[in-house]
Amino acid sequence: MRRRDFMTLFGGAAVAWPLAARAQRAERMRYVGALLPWAPDDSQGEARLTAFLHGMEQLGWSEGRNMRIERRWATGDPKRIREYAAELIGLAPDAILATGSASVGPLLQLSNTVPIVFAIVPDPVGAGFVDSLARPGGNATGFTSFEYGIGAKWMELLKEIAPRLTRVAVLRDASITAGIGQFGAIQSVAPSFGVELTPINVRDAGEIGRAVAAFAHSTNGGLIVTGSPLTLAHRNLIVTLAGRHKLPAIFFERFFVKGGGLMSYGPDFVDQYRRAASYVDRILKGEKPSDLPVQAPTKYELVINLKTAKALGIAVPATLLARADEVIE
Repeated sequence: MRRRDFMTLFGGAAVAWPLAARAQRAERMRYVGALLPWAPDDSQGEARLTAFLHGMEQLGWSEGRNMRIERRWATGDPKRIREYAAELIGLAPDAILATGSASVGPLLQLSNTVPIVFAIVPDPVGAGFVDSLARPGGNATGFTSFEYGIGAKWMELLKEIAPRLTRVAVLRDASITAGIGQFGAIQSVAPSFGVELTPINVRDAGEIGRAVAAFAHSTNGGLIVTGSPLTLAHRNLIVTLAGRHKLPAIFFERFFVKGGGLMSYGPDFVDQYRRAASYVDRILKGEKPSDLPVQAPTKYELVINLKTAKALGIAVPATLLARADEVIE
C-alpha cells in the first residue's frame, strides 16, 4: 500500500472511531407504563413508585436518560383504571408496572403481548392472570400479595386481641376477584370462631360511613379490612370510623396501624416495588414474562398499636405482644 493511500485510510478511520464510540454511548430510550390505582398525592402510592424508581436506578435505568415512565393515577376509580389501561396499551410500551388485580385484569383483556409486571396481586393463578406461579406462560408475571387463606389468620388475631367478639364486619371491594376471594376465606372460618360476618362494600366514603355506623349499633363487633385499592384510598376514614365507634380492627398493611389502626398482619408491600424493578429490568434486556416465575412474600409482619388498644379499652395479651414484629406506643 502506498503511503498516501495508507494516510487516507487512517484519516478516515480516525474520524469514524469517535462517531462509532458516540453511537455506542447513545442509549435507546425505553418506555415503561405505570398503572397506579391511587391518587397522585397519595403518600403510600408515591412511596411505592419511588421504591420502584430507586430499584430501576440501581440497575442502571435513569428517567429522562434511557427510560421514560408514563404514569397513570386512577384514584381508585374502576372506570378510570379501564380507561388508563387502554391508554397505556395504546402507547405500546416496553413494559407496564401494574398494581393489584383491579389493574392487571383490564390490561390483560386488552393485550396478550405487552409485558406486564404486577405487584400486590393475590392468587394470580385463580384470577387467570398466569398459568402457574412457576411458569406464568403469558405476558404477565410479578409478585403476589398473599394467599386468600390469610383471611383465617386475620380472624384468629382479631379474636385473640378481642376475645368477646361475636360480630365482624368485613370491608371489601366486591367488584374484584381479590375482594371476593378474601371474603370467602374469612367466611369459611367464621363459624369455628363463633363469629357472624357482615360484608361492607367500599365503593365510596358515604357508603362506608353509613354501613360502619349501622354495624356499630350492636355490641361485641369488630372489623377486618381486606386489601384493595379502595380500602387504601379510604384508609384515613376507615381508621377514624373504627376509633369513633370503638371497634377493634385488623388491617392488611402496617401503615394503617402507623396511622392509628389497632393491628395489622401482612407483607411489606413497598419492598415488592423494589423487587418489581428487577423484573422490568430483565424484560427490558430481552427476557420474557412467561419465563419469570411469580414470587410470593417471604415474610409477614404483625404490628400492634398500644395507644389505640388503650383507647379501645383492650389489654393486649402478653403472648400476642411477644409475637409482634413492631409495637407502636
